[in-house]
Amino acid sequence: MENIDLKKDRAWIEIDLDNLENNINELKKVILPKTKVMAVVKANAYGHGALLISKKLLEIGINDFAVATLDEGIYLRKNNISGNILILGYTNFADLKYVIKYDLIQTIVDYNYSEKIKELELVDRLKCHIKINTGMNRIGEKYDNIDEISKIYENKKLNILGTFSHLCVADSEKLEDIEFSKMQIKRFDECIRILKDKGYDTGTIHLQSSYGTINYLGLNYDYVRIGILMYGVNSSKNSYQLNKLNLKPVLSVKARITSIREIEINDSVSYGRTYIAEKKRRIAAISLGYADGIPRNLSNKNMLVKVNEEYGIVIGRICMDQMLIDITNLASIKVGDIVTIIDKDKKISAEEVSDKADTITNELLCRLGSRLKRIIK
Repeated sequence: MENIDLKKDRAWIEIDLDNLENNINELKKVILPKTKVMAVVKANAYGHGALLISKKLLEIGINDFAVATLDEGIYLRKNNISGNILILGYTNFADLKYVIKYDLIQTIVDYNYSEKIKELELVDRLKCHIKINTGMNRIGEKYDNIDEISKIYENKKLNILGTFSHLCVADSEKLEDIEFSKMQIKRFDECIRILKDKGYDTGTIHLQSSYGTINYLGLNYDYVRIGILMYGVNSSKNSYQLNKLNLKPVLSVKARITSIREIEINDSVSYGRTYIAEKKRRIAAISLGYADGIPRNLSNKNMLVKVNEEYGIVIGRICMDQMLIDITNLASIKVGDIVTIIDKDKKISAEEVSDKADTITNELLCRLGSRLKRIIK
């Protein structure tokens, strides 16, 4: 690739690594001194750039990472990311040899998965964490299937380094959801107690992800798994935070004005003619579209973008590589001006944009594509 000046490119993502460090320090305020942070960098670090984020985290003393897939783990290893890397999801049995080769840690998704591993010819014991299902019913062996869980711990092909579960409604302040989370915690703790009483080494223990960390304090576990809050945004505008922290968004999405034109009354804009001008308007094209990860269902949703400290409104359908905005009431806009689509500004925050798209920030950020180069702010 040519040596392109990315800040003069069509569109890009800016990453504020100082804000990332700030967020880690803020989150450490609500966990026990002995508890470590496991940084969740799956899905390209929630769209932020897994390598960029992981390198910074290593620099500030974070040595434990979580990914979703084998490929994500291998990518980090090939780019010299050290420390523990836990694969949170399923890995095909034929590929478990690569978990060993790249010194990764595999999640054992249930008893049957563990039994199948007994049949494999592996060069070494498989480093792993055992997943316990405490009520989410996604993966994990059910918390009260003690006989099956015990057999997992007895599997000689496994080098069991940890045991974990996951809270599914920790971001809710509804009474029934709080009670459900407390029940999950109780189930997990009781399962761990029984296993230890039986003499099994459960390794490092972890249950809380981002919202479990800030909403359920004082839990005596070895790790917290921090995902979305590490990146300084809430999953949604309505996500519950019992403990308010000074978290700062790490990511900004920017593009450029590529053309400006006047349209007349009854002129249409973009595909499908879903926007018809009711009066003369001044509009501009922006070099960003749904192929870059901006949801197409944000079309005609009164989505704001920022140009020179003023706000334009997205009009018409968002295209694959471009979108159009109304700049009639904006002063001094010219071709080449930088447009900010997502930033810390409340009007264009990830929470605001995802809310208009009827989704959560986790999905919005993960969708940001590889065409958008990540650069340090």
